[in-house]
Amino acid sequence: MTTSSDHVAPTGQGPLRRALAGVRWYARELSGESRWDRYLERCAREGTEPMSRRAFERHRDDHRENGTQQRCC
Repeated sequence: MTTSSDHVAPTGQGPLRRALAGVRWYARELSGESRWDRYLERCAREGTEPMSRRAFERHRDDHRENGTQQRCC
């Protein structure tokens, strides 16, 4: 005979922890921190030497400000 507690699937995380993880993810995406992590992962995968964090941010800013954008206005 099984009880109702046998049918509860463990989630591993409580709702508060999941909410905080979502806030952390959003803040990292908004701040660009995740882009730096993806850049480092790509450099490791390709076997290239990554640029410094300062150079990376400068390159991102230059590209954002001087890059051509296709838009109607």
